[in-house]
Amino acid sequence: MKGNTKQKQLSVVQFILSISFALFIFLWSLDLMTSSFQVIGNETVVKILSVTSNPFISLFIGLFITAVIQSSSTSTSLIVAIVASGGMTLENAVPMIMGANIGTTLTSTIVSLSYITDNKEFKNAIATGVMHDFFNILTVVILFPLEYYYHILSKLSFGIASIFNFSTTSTHDGQESSFGLFDSINSFLIQSIEYKFVLVIVACSALFASIKIISKIISNRMIGASDERFQEVFFKNTLNSFGLGTMLTAGIQSSSITTSIIVPLGATGKIHPSKIFPYIVGANIGTTITALIAAFNKSEAALSIALVHFLFNLIGTVIFLLIPYLKTLPIQYARKFGIMTSQYRVIGFFYILFVFFILPLALIFLNKL
Repeated sequence: MKGNTKQKQLSVVQFILSISFALFIFLWSLDLMTSSFQVIGNETVVKILSVTSNPFISLFIGLFITAVIQSSSTSTSLIVAIVASGGMTLENAVPMIMGANIGTTLTSTIVSLSYITDNKEFKNAIATGVMHDFFNILTVVILFPLEYYYHILSKLSFGIASIFNFSTTSTHDGQESSFGLFDSINSFLIQSIEYKFVLVIVACSALFASIKIISKIISNRMIGASDERFQEVFFKNTLNSFGLGTMLTAGIQSSSITTSIIVPLGATGKIHPSKIFPYIVGANIGTTITALIAAFNKSEAALSIALVHFLFNLIGTVIFLLIPYLKTLPIQYARKFGIMTSQYRVIGFFYILFVFFILPLALIFLNKL
């Protein structure tokens, strides 16, 4: 018994140390990225991101980037860093955040295609996989016009961010610094590395790696429950399902993972789609935590864009989880798509290629002509 207790205590200590180290790397990489963009110069960043001045293209850039790296947590954290450095305006970043929410749904849809050999399970798996897609797409359909014409999300988020008092200090070059925690490390790197764009690559790599480490550590610890436990405890009602999706994703920091692990349960019919949907909606709320952490103590603009990510998902939750008629729409569309794809399997592959790759790339390319 004593041996087991010591092992458990050691396991907890290792868990805390590992998470603390990964979180340190995460915050450092964001600080380095912001400093790197400032050193490179806003003009260079503006040239790279000039295409984002078109909100429609910005939407699909966010979709494509997130579909490629399969982490809305990473892509939104990158956007927060760029906004914090002054390389992108809040209004231009909002559609990119919306696109990132759609792009992160690719993983669960791809996972659902693995059931293609069994017609019944394939139909259920596709319906479960694209439920996440349709929720985000429908939320974009409602909120994108409101943002485009009235800037509802950017104004609301900036209003909330302005409540907080950002006491920033100036560094030697006149740029803003949050805590100064990473100043000495980043100053040394900036002075030592001649090609400053290498700093951006290092920061991006460290950011991506830290999120992957956090995801792996927490998923190994949290996703250990049996199918029966998932059904009996976590999917009793809407609140339980929503709470599970939120907490699990907040810990793992990847809605791609948490929405993908539910596909097998949906494919076999063990959990009804009406119980899976609140879980998926909760996962969308949970994934916003990373951007909020990334924006902490940065600037009003950085916090504003992080709040945009949160408010986008929160408003979508209110619309499609609480309003009686509307809350059935994503489930209905997902079921119909599942039936259609089970009859014509090529539709599933075409849907993925067109929505996540062909359409975004075509629009981005046409915009450059």
